[in-house]
Amino acid sequence: MKLISFVRKGQTSFGAVVLGGIIDLGGSLGDNVHSLNAALTTGIMDEAKLYIAGCKPEFTWSDVTLLPVIPDPSKILCIGLNYQKHKIETGRPDVDYPTVFTRFPDSQVAHGQPMMKPTFSDRFDYEGEMAVIIGRGGRNITQENALDHVGGYACYNDGSIRDWQQRTSQFTPGKNFPSSGGFGPYMVTTDEVGDYRQLSIQTRLNGKVMQDASLTDLIFPVEELISYCSQFTYLSPGDVIVSGTPGGVGDRRNPPVYMFAGDTVEVEIGCLGTLRNPVIDEPAA
Repeated sequence: MKLISFVRKGQTSFGAVVLGGIIDLGGSLGDNVHSLNAALTTGIMDEAKLYIAGCKPEFTWSDVTLLPVIPDPSKILCIGLNYQKHKIETGRPDVDYPTVFTRFPDSQVAHGQPMMKPTFSDRFDYEGEMAVIIGRGGRNITQENALDHVGGYACYNDGSIRDWQQRTSQFTPGKNFPSSGGFGPYMVTTDEVGDYRQLSIQTRLNGKVMQDASLTDLIFPVEELISYCSQFTYLSPGDVIVSGTPGGVGDRRNPPVYMFAGDTVEVEIGCLGTLRNPVIDEPAA
């Protein structure tokens, strides 16, 4: 299934993307299931598949306003330096454990919505990544069982304000400016993805390819990321692990390439679709 979160006529809901449009699932699978996060928490993905099999599309894409795939995750755990080419271009040494930092939900925008270049910086950079959405919670998850805890995958753009990111050894300030990260267009459930390692990932800025890699290139694969993160925190359904970006980021090019108002940035990952966002300037206070 391809699942989205959206707003229609002032009501927040979620639905399935099918041939010809969207099936609204809000409230259809239970009185308290009005969000994708709630659907993952209650473990009703199988029921959702059966439900949409007997339904016709109710809306078109133009009838809804998209939200980030998971608008309300309790945790967004981002992984840094997880492709060899990117680690080399940053000059960072080899490490034994994943580099983990956090994003806040209100820093995200949906597919088609503008990512904002902050007033305080001209070093707004793209980072195409694959997001892993937790479908079954757990603590101290083994690598052997880790993929059983995945609900689905999606495209992510971990937009980075490089000067703020590099002020100290802590990445958090440069990763959480308002509307700086893109998440969408939808979550694709694991049964439709198969082996995530077979997916390719590409980032384009104004149509020019800037990053081009394969998920086989991850230094720490998804299984290890889930296991590692679950050792220091309980992973809940709807939590998001953003798995890292390939080499080719704008900040490490010569000359550097950053995003400015009027640009369009795209992240395409195989069957996960294409996340597309225009870039605008942050409105004046």
